[in-house]
Amino acid sequence: MRKQIVGKVISDKMQKTRVVISERLIKHPKYKKYYKHRTKYYVHDEKNITKVGDVVLIEETRPLSKLKRWRLVKVLSQ
Repeated sequence: MRKQIVGKVISDKMQKTRVVISERLIKHPKYKKYYKHRTKYYVHDEKNITKVGDVVLIEETRPLSKLKRWRLVKVLSQ
């Protein structure tokens, strides 16, 4: 089973590549306060179907380029 993540497209300036950001809440081990942790993923979008602001489901895959290790599974909302 490959990892799947839900995220939001923040950049569509490249051809066949999207930058997706994923946010999750993490509890600080000492202070017990929750904070947002954001991670950027470079995602392969073969048909250029996503735009900025779309919520997408992405899946881990083999390395496609220097930075791309994820591929688009489906668009959840536009």
